[in-house]
Amino acid sequence: MERVCVIGAGSSGIAACQVLAERGISYDCFESGSEVGGNWRYMNDNGMSSAYRSLHINTSRQVMEYACFPMSDTYPVYPSHFHIARYFDAFVDHFGLRPSIAFRTEVTRVEKTTDGRWTVSTRRRGDTEVTDRLYDAVLVANGHHWKPRMPEPALPGSDTFTGTQTHAHHYRTPDPFRDRRVLVLGIGNSACDIAVETSRVAARTLLTMRRGAHILPKYLFGTPTDHLTGSWLARAPLAVQAAGLALLLRLSRGRLSAYGLPEPRHGVLGAHPTISDDLLSRLGHGDITVTPMISRLEGDRAVFDDGSEEAVDAVIYCTGYDIDFPFLGRHLIDPARNTVDLYRRVVSPDHDGLFFIGLIQPLGAIMPLAEAQSHWVADLLSGRCVLPSPRAMRKEIAAYGRRTARRYVASTRHTIQVDARSHLKEIHRERARRATVPGAGPSGAQRATG
Repeated sequence: MERVCVIGAGSSGIAACQVLAERGISYDCFESGSEVGGNWRYMNDNGMSSAYRSLHINTSRQVMEYACFPMSDTYPVYPSHFHIARYFDAFVDHFGLRPSIAFRTEVTRVEKTTDGRWTVSTRRRGDTEVTDRLYDAVLVANGHHWKPRMPEPALPGSDTFTGTQTHAHHYRTPDPFRDRRVLVLGIGNSACDIAVETSRVAARTLLTMRRGAHILPKYLFGTPTDHLTGSWLARAPLAVQAAGLALLLRLSRGRLSAYGLPEPRHGVLGAHPTISDDLLSRLGHGDITVTPMISRLEGDRAVFDDGSEEAVDAVIYCTGYDIDFPFLGRHLIDPARNTVDLYRRVVSPDHDGLFFIGLIQPLGAIMPLAEAQSHWVADLLSGRCVLPSPRAMRKEIAAYGRRTARRYVASTRHTIQVDARSHLKEIHRERARRATVPGAGPSGAQRATG
């Protein structure tokens, strides 16, 4: 390999940088912000961070940490984004990665050349001059929680609503909502956090959702809930895992309908988990009111599916994010409806040398998975591993799509969903697919012919 380009210095990008440096593969990393950390850098000046002031991780530090760089034991079990940003700073400084990252540098375009290499166009933030560089491979690590998705179609009446409307991406503190009547739309992690936080200062907080969700606590019987991923339960068949977790939740918190929430129609492992220790108690105290799904806005009022209505001053849309690669043409990758066809969620089957790191929504933490993905890509780049044929890769992609559709609620939120333990296993299996032909092509991603 001659040169590799890494796009983004968030949690996945710096994992890729560390692995490439360790393996002696030359690379350049481009980051549009002034610091590493991506989404976990509060008020990141790249404009892409969705972190709010009170944000804490929903996976324990033992599950979230990189295998090559454990988090400090002085960190709490569930650190804040400030802890995580310091951890990322320590990570890049420990491995000496900072000089290889071009900060305040935006990737504007990535194009494949006629000889199978990649032209990457960049410019310094605020400048108009574009610089083109040639690379043998491109590792895309720009994240997938930065482009807000608003309801489609828009709520009727939203264009004439007299209050304020904002997306969770732009929420930072509850101060702007003090003494106001707030409606939070959603039941994911951000929706629960924002509803809980605004309920402490708002005149009234309403919570509306399209479907019910299982609410998991951060601790079950004194143990971090995600530590179950290392227990016997995680090694059991999926049906046994779901039944076991459902029983534990019933014993620890009872029925969700007792708190005013709709009972979910899907199984406990049929959607990305919503984790909150505070929501149920705030509901029990009457500080948050659950409403039917909102159907429209009328002036200063929200009208719900059952015909009831409430006066509202502000609507906060916690409606997720769209996957986007503004520097990649649709002829290279088309993330329509958040569907991205990648072998093992990493490799483009159609374009040698194009890889995606951390483009997953795991039941677990992304960081160790991005680290494992980066090791696999380094194996491919160095010719140690071989890819199956494009036909075989497309067959695996289709099988993944069918499995995902069977298991999870139909939603753009679940198009890149993976189980952390299973994904780690499949990456390890791919790394065992050793190259049988000496040498590798220009992308390093040698492919089988069968």
